[in-house]
Amino acid sequence: MVLIQILIATLIISLIAFVGALISLKGEWLNKTLLILVALSSGTLLGGAFLHLLPEAVEKLGADLNIFLFLLLGFCLFFMLEQFFNWRHQHDEIHAKKPFTYLVLVGDGIHNFIDGLVISASFIVGYQVGVVTALAVALHEIPQELGDFGVLVYGGFDRKRALIFNYLSALLVIIGGITGYLAYSVIKTSIVYLLPFAAGNFIYIATADLIPEIKHHVSTSRSIIHFVTFLVGIGIMLLARLLGG
Repeated sequence: MVLIQILIATLIISLIAFVGALISLKGEWLNKTLLILVALSSGTLLGGAFLHLLPEAVEKLGADLNIFLFLLLGFCLFFMLEQFFNWRHQHDEIHAKKPFTYLVLVGDGIHNFIDGLVISASFIVGYQVGVVTALAVALHEIPQELGDFGVLVYGGFDRKRALIFNYLSALLVIIGGITGYLAYSVIKTSIVYLLPFAAGNFIYIATADLIPEIKHHVSTSRSIIHFVTFLVGIGIMLLARLLGG
């Protein structure tokens, strides 16, 4: 029964990835809002790292130096991955998309997998705890998935492929849920270290790739809009944190 509850919750959350379809119906409107979605994504990524992942790790482990070592590991690994994607971009025409699009997919996939593990653990504790946790996850997934879709399109994916790849990344929440249910007794302590690792991924993507994109070639008014949207992304993550306890 618990496994069925986990599967239903994670399946519903994975479908949030298709929220991008709501804005992809009108191509012209999408083109005008791509950088706004990039700004939203950068805000939600930083908000997710500093207001969700790192606080959760600190709550579970205390002032453990390993939290910050895994944070740096996540940051440095994505730095290295981007250098690899840049090299492939220069030597292989297949990789004509901006390298950060792949980092967004990988980072979001790791985050979704962790969400699945957290949801499974919550349902194992109790049904009400599981429902509350799933709602909190859904609340912060909506703006993040919307932003991720915009980033993928801005980085070179067409709208259809952006939706498909975004959903494939979202499916990892289901895999995480199943993994958490089957191996909870084994991974319940070590899984905590994935939280700062994912936070390092998010911080790198937001600061090294997305924020520089919204700083280029825009008017003062557009810069203000982008900054406000960036703050909205952080604000939504803060609200999700407060509501989720």
